[in-house]
Amino acid sequence: MADQIVTRFPPSPTGYLHLGGARTALFNWVYARHTGGRFVLRIEDTDVKRSTQASVDAIFEALNWLGLDWDEGPYYQSERLSVYKEHAAGLVDKGRAYYCNCSPERLEAMRKEAMATGGKPKYDGTCREKGLAPAADTVVRFKAPLMGTTVVPDVIKGNIVFQNSELDDFIIQRSDGTPTYNFVVVVDDFTMGINTVIRGDDHVNNTPKQILLYEALDAPLPVFGHVPMVMGPDRTRLSKRHGAMSVTEYRTMGYLPEAMINYLVRLGWSHGDQEFFTRRDLVEKFSLANVGKSAGVFDIDKLTALNAEHIKAATADELALLLEPFLTAREIDTENGPDLAAVIATLQTRSRTLVEMADGARFYYSDPVPYEEKASRKFLKPAAADPLRLLVEQLEGMQEFAEKPLEEAFLRVMEATGLKLGKIAQPVRVALTGKTASPGIFEIIHVLGREQTVARLKAALDYIERREAE
Repeated sequence: MADQIVTRFPPSPTGYLHLGGARTALFNWVYARHTGGRFVLRIEDTDVKRSTQASVDAIFEALNWLGLDWDEGPYYQSERLSVYKEHAAGLVDKGRAYYCNCSPERLEAMRKEAMATGGKPKYDGTCREKGLAPAADTVVRFKAPLMGTTVVPDVIKGNIVFQNSELDDFIIQRSDGTPTYNFVVVVDDFTMGINTVIRGDDHVNNTPKQILLYEALDAPLPVFGHVPMVMGPDRTRLSKRHGAMSVTEYRTMGYLPEAMINYLVRLGWSHGDQEFFTRRDLVEKFSLANVGKSAGVFDIDKLTALNAEHIKAATADELALLLEPFLTAREIDTENGPDLAAVIATLQTRSRTLVEMADGARFYYSDPVPYEEKASRKFLKPAAADPLRLLVEQLEGMQEFAEKPLEEAFLRVMEATGLKLGKIAQPVRVALTGKTASPGIFEIIHVLGREQTVARLKAALDYIERREAE
């Protein structure tokens, strides 16, 4: 239908997909989904020297991990050169562009002269009215208006006015026949039916040139929305030292795609005071009207806190799929051990990342359990032997291995020894996990089961005896 919103994400495959690019893709994706529109993926690979297939693959991988699916594409600019040449020739025929054969030396001299007199280094229009024919050394220049203004209607920033006298007759096609950025963007957006352009505000200065090209091509203007950049905590442009790495690096660091989506959208958009959003929430509530005008500041601590909330909100089965690669990397075999979903349920409230969760799950699948030196010296000592031995007897004699009988078993050990729960629980914790910090004792015992729990308690008793005999 004619009024359907059509957005696009047009990355250049000259590197990985970073946070700023991912946020741009997200805004276009979620706006298309919110409005029932279409989201188009276009690979801007006309920079042959810098574009690589590895970068294309990395972009696809990042978008797929984030779950940003596209309805059309991917289109490749490198496969559309004939389209650009046709439109460039059409502009020449209409008198809106012309061929220019000024040499690089002459252009450099022109630039230096303008700089020396305090002017703006721009083309002086030497070939503007010559009516040159195409040749091996000619470029195609756009015939920009010399007077008046060009207004960029921006739904985020408001109207932005540019003086046409500040623009010059910019090149739209090089002498080798390849098109330039501003020209291909307009031709692509026009011919692909893109009617909503959401992008970083580093593109604002390109927009007046693009608007003039739309007008020259008799093409309808899209809606423009320029989103403020993502900054580092020190309010400078986000760089590697701030965390401007590949989006997929955050996957490696144990962040959930849902948390990354949530965090990225909040870097420049708001919906009241709400911080936590599911993907469904975003599709339902996103609007360009609530995109902010100030730069978003990247904060790894906020991302981590939000990730912890998404871990808590996920189901154990959902997390099991995401956790598997982290367990494999640690050579943790979950086949011969407790149910992974049950293990995850004990770790969800304690894990900020999947890395922490995988590390936390290790003791469940370790046989024997390695004891931390400090923990074993403090808690696995002769005084702990009797409570551990009594607990083994209680567990082996239990008819029903459930929560209430477990609590009663511990109470009987407390009565028999005169010890408080803490004095018993910590040696048991170290015996079962090898550490002093872990999920709750009853949770662990429930997940490990009677046989494994008893085996680990007996192993701790053997350890205490060996240490006493040394």
